[in-house]
Amino acid sequence: MATTEGLVPITRAYLARYYDKYPLPPLPDAATDLAARLRALSADLAAVAPITPDEELLKQEAAGIPAHKIDENMWKNREQMEEILFLLNTSRRPVALQQKSTPEDTEIVSKLDDIEAKLKDMLKKLEQFQLKNADNVFNTVMTYMPQDFRGTLIRQQRERSERNKQAEVDALASAGGSIRDRYALLWKQQMERRVQLAQLGSATGVYKTLVRYLVGVPQVLLDFIRQINDDNGPMEEQRERYGPALYTLTKLVLAIRLYLHVSLARYGQRKIDKDDIAVLQHAVIIYTEEFVKFTEFIGEVFVNAPFFISAEDAGAADARKSDEYKETIIPAGKTHEVHI
Repeated sequence: MATTEGLVPITRAYLARYYDKYPLPPLPDAATDLAARLRALSADLAAVAPITPDEELLKQEAAGIPAHKIDENMWKNREQMEEILFLLNTSRRPVALQQKSTPEDTEIVSKLDDIEAKLKDMLKKLEQFQLKNADNVFNTVMTYMPQDFRGTLIRQQRERSERNKQAEVDALASAGGSIRDRYALLWKQQMERRVQLAQLGSATGVYKTLVRYLVGVPQVLLDFIRQINDDNGPMEEQRERYGPALYTLTKLVLAIRLYLHVSLARYGQRKIDKDDIAVLQHAVIIYTEEFVKFTEFIGEVFVNAPFFISAEDAGAADARKSDEYKETIIPAGKTHEVHI
């Protein structure tokens, strides 16, 4: 069990200094330009057949503002990849594409297959990233837990909880739940994990005594898990630094899904021309390449980020961050007034 003596939870000011060492390379302008182009192409297809209510919802989401939280965006990207792969499943493609009725259809099929392969690979990588990230956080927290039967009980409880959550997801799928329904449940489960942590950190009275002394959880760890996900807590620094790039990628994948949905739905009336499929292919290439770079970068930053720091470091960082902090030398025999 790692000691927490003399340590305090990470502060936003200290985390800002840590993130200064890890500037995120900017996304290419094409990421934004291609999303706008795909939304415009999707709007043009309304002339072929009116936009359906489901398509209108997709259109609004693609034009909207992504969620603020990093992990919520990760789940949203994973959901969109699954939705796109659902559209690209061979059995769900337009009949002309299934039969490859013309050379043009055959060429479109080839390009759609390439898009499908890229997104399948990216989806697998994102799933692994999320699993690894969750394990890293849990294992780091466990280093501050008692390394005896109590630590074993905590691990067993987590495994049991995760099995129950997976059973919920499986039951929803068996009942015919949609991909959207499944991801709504997955995000709900993620928020439940956060609430449970926050409740543990905010425990009071007899229950707090049981948590601290019977289970052996250090107070500094309770303080950390209580405030880590606050709207203006330490993770807000992470969102401000790295969120904008992720939001751009979220908007791009939403635009890719929107265009694929409306273009395949109207394929019998208007086939996808070469220029448009080229735009789509380019968008998928940019999206998958940049998403891989982002997850690799963010994975390295997060895995090395500190959870706890010394009280002295926390105080120094907060002082540097504060606009109210000023140092004044007062000569002997002089007075200095500060108006508050």
